[in-house]
Amino acid sequence: MKPKAAIVLFSALSLGLTLANAQEPSSRQAPKFAHYTVEDLGTLGGGPSSLAFGVNRSGEVGGFSQLPSGNLQAFLWRDGYMVDLGTLGGPNSIVAGPADFGNQWALFSDTSITDPLGEDFCGFNTNLICLGALWDGTMWPLPTLGGNNAEAFTANVRGEIVGAAENNTVDASCPLPKVFDFEAVQWGPELGDVRELRPLPGDAVGFALGLNDFGQAVGSSGTCANTTSNSVSGLITGPHAVLWQNGSPINLGTLGGELVSVAAAINNHGEVVGASDLSGDTAAHSFLWTKKSGMQDLGTLGTDPSNFAGWINNKEQIVGWSCDSSGNCRAYLWQSYQMVDLNTLIPADSPLYLILAFGINDDGEIVGQAVDNTTGDLHAFLARPVPPEVSSPSVGQRATSKTTPVVLPENVRALLQKHLPMRTRTLASQ
Repeated sequence: MKPKAAIVLFSALSLGLTLANAQEPSSRQAPKFAHYTVEDLGTLGGGPSSLAFGVNRSGEVGGFSQLPSGNLQAFLWRDGYMVDLGTLGGPNSIVAGPADFGNQWALFSDTSITDPLGEDFCGFNTNLICLGALWDGTMWPLPTLGGNNAEAFTANVRGEIVGAAENNTVDASCPLPKVFDFEAVQWGPELGDVRELRPLPGDAVGFALGLNDFGQAVGSSGTCANTTSNSVSGLITGPHAVLWQNGSPINLGTLGGELVSVAAAINNHGEVVGASDLSGDTAAHSFLWTKKSGMQDLGTLGTDPSNFAGWINNKEQIVGWSCDSSGNCRAYLWQSYQMVDLNTLIPADSPLYLILAFGINDDGEIVGQAVDNTTGDLHAFLARPVPPEVSSPSVGQRATSKTTPVVLPENVRALLQKHLPMRTRTLASQ
């Protein structure tokens, strides 16, 4: 990765916020829930669906769009337009997350090379070698740990990226067609740099999903049999949520379960969000972990048994999604110790029903995926908070956690089951 001016910005930032302070929880005095306007970001080339994973401080959005051919293509949405970012030579690519400085995005993509072992590491169902990449106007492939494949998920202002990469250790416990073990990795800041983030003691594999501007990374680790970062097929799961501090793994614990505990994101205060199975492993709840208080259950939305946190900003606002036992999901926003249905904060006559929320920036802008109430199409959305001085009862509804999810069309539930990046046995078995 080439040195960026972002390093200068980070050095200045660090004068006012040390790493030690960054590990303490931020103020709990969150504002009242805002109302939001919602924009349908559309699709590339008239394709049937799209999904947004991240939004940076400039309001630019990254994700993927399904093309009419069925392939998935990474996009960057800015200034009202969705831009096709291309691939590393193969048919598919996905933007996974932004950095909040400059024009850098983490992604992963098919190459044009057939995997010699027949693996399908990224889940595109192509059996092509898949690599993590950095996009900064040009797509730069990132190295592995000696294996064939990798995925990149999140970048920070220092030009670092985290994800997962294969090594060359053959593991008989891996579910076919996987052959090699994979590890959490951190790339950069120089192009070509790659460093393994070792798993917890006793574990063999791992992946990193989140990264803050101080280099703290989060994810999960386990064995090749019970841990996978195959994101396209909806199987980013592992049993042990991990925080990597200076490259060393710290076990964040669970909410009582044994099968799934995944840390998804970390902010610059060292606050971590993710999801963990509850005791019995039949449902999962979102969690907030802090150095002071450990892992805290964020509760539920209505009577939904499971929910999942996707991101946390530096104002301790958390977004994610909540699902009933039939797989009907709706996006949520958590702040001030309360989880609310994001659909109660948007105009009542909106044509969109927000089902998944993956990203939120420090301005409170939220991105994810929504279903069009008229067509049933799944499209990426961008929700922007309305300034308090112009907010009125006509802009949104009353924030509440007492709603019940809308029954989604069967085809939508099927797509959710395929593309959810994390799910419990309950949802997977529907």
